[in-house]
Amino acid sequence: MQALLVQLKHELQRFKAQEYSIETLFIGGGTPSTVSPELYTPIFELLKPYFKEDIEITSEANPNSASIKWLEGMKKLGVNRISFGVQSFNEQKLKVLNRAHTPDQAIQAIKDAHKIGYKNLSLDLIYATYGDTKELLEYDIQTAFSLPINHISAYALTIEEGTAFESKPQMSSEQLSLTTWIFEKIKKQSFEQYEISNFGSYQSQHNLGYWKYKDYIGAGAGAVGKLHTKRYYPTPDIEAYIQNPLQIREEQLQEEDLRIEKIFLGFRSCVGVDTKILTKEELQRADILLQEKKISLKKDIFYNDEYLLADEITLFISS
Repeated sequence: MQALLVQLKHELQRFKAQEYSIETLFIGGGTPSTVSPELYTPIFELLKPYFKEDIEITSEANPNSASIKWLEGMKKLGVNRISFGVQSFNEQKLKVLNRAHTPDQAIQAIKDAHKIGYKNLSLDLIYATYGDTKELLEYDIQTAFSLPINHISAYALTIEEGTAFESKPQMSSEQLSLTTWIFEKIKKQSFEQYEISNFGSYQSQHNLGYWKYKDYIGAGAGAVGKLHTKRYYPTPDIEAYIQNPLQIREEQLQEEDLRIEKIFLGFRSCVGVDTKILTKEELQRADILLQEKKISLKKDIFYNDEYLLADEITLFISS
């Protein structure tokens, strides 16, 4: 936490924070609920002068460590949104995913947060895992909607190198038909899909900031920041980060990289793609998709209503 404070002071200068305000703050990338609110206090004291008046402050939390005391302490600091890493309400599936909490703990933690006064509550569900059935997933979705939430993130299990599941590729089994079915089930509950994996009656302003390609500070081991045409990567090794939190790798982004990323992010979210960033050839290809009703055009912005086709649309237009 001390190293984090050192890096944040450095980043506030780099980002010339005094000229701007911080619109959103997101505490995540691990298990923030295992860190007591007292340890966050110096960070909030440092950042508070830069907070926008109606700032959205989100913290991720694991159901087994988000105690009432922790939730109350974080609310006192100014956190106004909690995102719970639920993954499933099925006990067997949680064991398969190596999760430490039980379904009852997840339900109770969300109810506790609501009782304490958090208006914006979100939970994550994971699908496409080995053993998933429509019955199991329907139960997960129904249970989620029986709780006082206004946002859901639904992610397909992906097997990453260096993780516990690397030796078990059979753990992941995503099928397009099942993904489509899950998305439709969530949308039927009056939650709008505003990005490929995100749904809600409330849209996370922090998420939207990424998709609108705004600048952001990335603080902590393995975080990523972006300022104008540069990306910043603090060291991912925690011990090395503690020793030197200012060991930050820089990446210069080329104009073409920035453009393609904007197209990619725009088509996988409700942000859309401004016609002005497309070349003449790309506009012609976009027009083909427009005629075929694969995308729509409103006020010089192309929108994609079928987020599952985002990659294909981007490739077709920018190839």
